[in-house]
Amino acid sequence: MSSKDFVEKDYYKVLGVPKDATLAEIKKAYRKLAREFHPDANKGDRSAEERFKEISEANDVLSDPKRRKEYDEARALFANGGFRTGGGGTGGFGFDFGDLFNGGQGGQSGTFGGSGGGGGLGDVFGGIFNRGSTRTAQPRRGADVESEVTLSFMEAVEGTTVPLRMTSQAACKTCAGTGAKAGTTPRVCPTCVGTGHVQRGQGSFALSDPCRDCKGRGLIVDDPCEVCHGSGRATSARTMQVRIPAGVADNQRIRLKAKGAQGERGGQPGDLYVTVHVQDHPVFGRKGDNLTVTVPVSFPEAALGGTIRVPTLGGPAVSLKIPAGTGNGRTMRARGKGAVRKDGTRGDLLVTVEVAVPPETEGEALSALEKYREATAEDDPRAALFKAAEEA
Repeated sequence: MSSKDFVEKDYYKVLGVPKDATLAEIKKAYRKLAREFHPDANKGDRSAEERFKEISEANDVLSDPKRRKEYDEARALFANGGFRTGGGGTGGFGFDFGDLFNGGQGGQSGTFGGSGGGGGLGDVFGGIFNRGSTRTAQPRRGADVESEVTLSFMEAVEGTTVPLRMTSQAACKTCAGTGAKAGTTPRVCPTCVGTGHVQRGQGSFALSDPCRDCKGRGLIVDDPCEVCHGSGRATSARTMQVRIPAGVADNQRIRLKAKGAQGERGGQPGDLYVTVHVQDHPVFGRKGDNLTVTVPVSFPEAALGGTIRVPTLGGPAVSLKIPAGTGNGRTMRARGKGAVRKDGTRGDLLVTVEVAVPPETEGEALSALEKYREATAEDDPRAALFKAAEEA
């Protein structure tokens, strides 16, 4: 639809509604006419098909409050008689209609705020005439890229920077991203007029689909580049330093914004998603922000209590007091010796006590244990177990 058609067409008349019609009245009129002139109900009737397009066009403008307001203002401006297309219209101005909408470059420069350099009514009403599209292909965001990295237990806890080699799509260096062979240039796709999308009507809705002819690029390449075969994109390999934050967990997926594949036509880069794999540690484990460790203690230490030394990850050992009568499997806490949290603080080190039983006992140790067994013969550690079983 040209700018001239837009201003001169009376969409109210097309739908058969008054200029002050409500939105409900407009929709009702459209539905009635759409059923009557729909191509499915008038197969082979060319005039009915054209009428249906005209009805849909009118509904698109009048059912949108913003576009309707702009349409009314444009109609009012040209209905005053001060501006007509050449050929005897009211006012007697003989200029080309297109010049007015393109900034007055054809003899009427200066009309509506622009002297030959743009700023004409095409800029004001372009959104109405072109339904929000432009004749230049829109920027396209780059694709997201997936990668993986394996870290040691220490690197995951403390954070690290690793080199990451990525393979992604980028602008072809041979054709500078145009997709055309050297010495040639692509042409604007005539189907989508360079937008990369085409619209199709579905009743009162207009759906936008990628253009099939240009695959959404907005350009047609007649003589394609030998490297990228006309796509304008080629595989690019690069190595970048990626910072892995402290405290990352095994199989955690990290998003690095704008570190993915490059965009097209000035579009934003995609994102990089890195899946982290963490190797096991021979001593320490992980439970959220806390580290875990199992520490063997002797029977006298567990029974009588005492102070033991406990290793920490990458730091000096800490002293931990074992209360008298500590049972096997009891867990104690060394505060601030765990993994780094997001706020920079640290979790705790969870120390689980494991009473060590010697495989063999001889000499004085054996004699002492025999005496201990005799001294505690009356104490049955399983008495409570049997009592609970009987009462159950």
